[in-house]
Amino acid sequence: MKLRIGVIGQGRDWQSRYLPALRSMRDRFQVVGIYNSVSMLADAVARELDAERFDSFRAVLESPLLDAVLVLEDDWYRMMPLFAACDYGKAVFCGAELNFDPNTANQIRNQIQSSGIAFMTEFPRRFAPATLRLKELIATRLGSPRLLFCHRRLACESKDSPKARSLDSRSQRELLELIDWCNYIVADSPSWIQAIQHTSSQLPSYSDYQILSLGFGSPENDSKAILAQISCGAYIPEVWHEAIAFRPPAAIQVCCEKGVAFIDLPTTLVWFDEAGRHQETLDTELSVGQQMLGQFHRSITSLVRKSNDLEDTCRALHILDLAKKSTNLGARVAIS
Repeated sequence: MKLRIGVIGQGRDWQSRYLPALRSMRDRFQVVGIYNSVSMLADAVARELDAERFDSFRAVLESPLLDAVLVLEDDWYRMMPLFAACDYGKAVFCGAELNFDPNTANQIRNQIQSSGIAFMTEFPRRFAPATLRLKELIATRLGSPRLLFCHRRLACESKDSPKARSLDSRSQRELLELIDWCNYIVADSPSWIQAIQHTSSQLPSYSDYQILSLGFGSPENDSKAILAQISCGAYIPEVWHEAIAFRPPAAIQVCCEKGVAFIDLPTTLVWFDEAGRHQETLDTELSVGQQMLGQFHRSITSLVRKSNDLEDTCRALHILDLAKKSTNLGARVAIS
């Protein structure tokens, strides 16, 4: 079944992820409508895909030709296209550039439940070929995860910049994805969190490093407990380009019952067990964009309504909100 879709905003991953995926999946998707607040960009994309350019996101959603919409950019309209899609009964794929807050996420969740539309949030780390292969190895060779470590390194913004932002505001989406990634790999939700922040010497009111420890399982049974350590730092000045890229850590390291695995996104997986080292480069697998859009197509055409991704987003937002509470208290906080 070919779905007719509209695209609202293109975002930073349009050329590298979504446009190639849509071109390769013409048997499942036909782009019929484009909206972008920059009209020249919208015209160019519409010509490239032989689609119609619309003058507003609402006009896209009003079109009777549309089955679904990809909302890929956080522009002046913020979350309004998501609420409008519920009103018009259009399935939604929500890109990573849309920054949710807990209250808005809950409002959107209630609207989606009332409207009955299919909804999918972009979690690209889940759909990376290396992650999917790791899940297979956990089930067959490596056993259950015990420890997970992931670190994200950002450039430190200059203290003289009038637009300098705190690490909290810059890293929210990164931390949300990392929390969800750990939950996905462990196949569970954490029961407690402890968070620590380090204050920047350049921007005393801002932090330049934060670390979250997530505990899975019962705290009373340490032998079965799983611990995930997530950190995000912006402590290297942005002018030191070489230093920022120097010896980057693995995107995630997972220590399991019978081995350990290292992932470099999106396609490289190195793992070790009693037989030694194994390296897999999964370049021939479907791309992240194809994997996600394929899942989106199934969520619309199947008889089972899918909106679990929004539940996962709300859960990650709740955990991130509790991380702030843990930082202020300087103590571990239980996750209800």
